[in-house]
Amino acid sequence: MDVTAYENNDYSKKADAGNVVALVDDLLARAVQSNASDVHFEPTGSGLVVKFRLDGVLGAVENLPKALSDNVIARLKVLGGLLTYRNDIPQEGRIEINQDHNDRIFDERLAVFPTIYGQRAVVRLFYKNKELMELKQLGFSDDIYTTLKMFAAKNQGVLLLTGPAGSGKSTTLAALLRHILSNFSGKSIVALEDPVEFRIEGVTQTQITPHGQMTFPTALRSLLRQDPEVLMIGEIRDAETARIAVEAGLTGHLLMSTMHSGTPAGAFLRLLEMGIEPYQVTSSISTVLNQRLVRKLCEKCKKTEPRTSVRGKNKLQERVFEAVGCEDCFNTGYKGRVLIAEMVELDSYLRKAILAKADLEELEALLMSRGHTNILTDGQRLVSDGITTQDELNKVCGIV
Repeated sequence: MDVTAYENNDYSKKADAGNVVALVDDLLARAVQSNASDVHFEPTGSGLVVKFRLDGVLGAVENLPKALSDNVIARLKVLGGLLTYRNDIPQEGRIEINQDHNDRIFDERLAVFPTIYGQRAVVRLFYKNKELMELKQLGFSDDIYTTLKMFAAKNQGVLLLTGPAGSGKSTTLAALLRHILSNFSGKSIVALEDPVEFRIEGVTQTQITPHGQMTFPTALRSLLRQDPEVLMIGEIRDAETARIAVEAGLTGHLLMSTMHSGTPAGAFLRLLEMGIEPYQVTSSISTVLNQRLVRKLCEKCKKTEPRTSVRGKNKLQERVFEAVGCEDCFNTGYKGRVLIAEMVELDSYLRKAILAKADLEELEALLMSRGHTNILTDGQRLVSDGITTQDELNKVCGIV
């Protein structure tokens, strides 16, 4: 991100005037205007660095003076309804949405954390994106889209979504629930989330508080007695939640959830490490979907360069798209993000390998021998179409 894009905001004068309220409001307004997903207020030895996360990339936009740091954090805590006199503990809250942003934002969350230089604050912004409401709008390949629709039509089984934070897993789950609502009416659908990110009319949604008495296992155990047909769990974090989720998939429930794992094969091993028996994994898990978000090339400034490649004895002329940078994309060369994904359905070969307790390398080799399209290969279609670059794809997939 180009910091100079914000040099004319004149924050220093607002700081000198002590107008912290206007300063914080202005920063949050500019974050919304820029489509930033997060605003970071990071204290340092010399001041307070403000950063915006644009299209998944964090960049500094302002350095505020040290004398202003505590007042800025205090203002954020007031907006989030937090205890302003407690500077030694983590706190979380919600910021009331500015009326000017009602048409774009549906939630603003604040988290404050103590550091050696003062309190660090992060504001997360959640946008109303009508283009990502339906399953078919998310950008999955035809094969994955078809498989997800087939899963939604089932009466039992478990779908696991894997991927890092901010990879669009919650958006995918919400779209899948909407698909079930619109195509299979009359089903009882319940979602347990921490926190609730998308409010979906027709779905019973319950928020699980991190330190409350109603944990994921407690709520899930109780819900299974209330005759739900479709269950969505925000995340499988521990062995107890994993065990109950697997049991639900075995007893006539359609369940979907997320899990921290870098690959589909890793998700199977994670369940085994949580103490789930191999036969339970192979009998309950239907599909594992692994997804990422890559930045899209800015349509206003991207350029095409011809390149000659050699394949065998043939020389081929190809077009290579490159990021340039302009005012519209804050000189990053990218604007917006798009989905890449890989999906694994359990077949007889994979089930035998899991039952034999194969390790990660063996499972990966089996998938490749079976013609599995991994996430890097899926992303190549976007590179070929000039939607993203090979450098961006490699970066997101962890390839140096």
